[in-house]
Amino acid sequence: MSQTRFAQPDPHATLRGGLPDRYLTPDDIAGIFGVPIETVYQWRRKRTGPPGFRVGKHVRYDPAEVGAYVTHLKNVDRVAV
Repeated sequence: MSQTRFAQPDPHATLRGGLPDRYLTPDDIAGIFGVPIETVYQWRRKRTGPPGFRVGKHVRYDPAEVGAYVTHLKNVDRVAV
């Protein structure tokens, strides 16, 4: 009997194709940006990176704000060139 394996979605494709309609976790952010989870936590401590918020003891990220952060990064990069 063969098992069906479900392919994990490519987090970079998620960012290219639009962000999901749910709040994102630090693991999601690390996957989307291709950075270690510790980098996401450092961004939060230093108040760089996409803005997050707490839900109880959990940190979550609004997909709209993550998208705005990426747009901001793109615009800053274009101006710097």
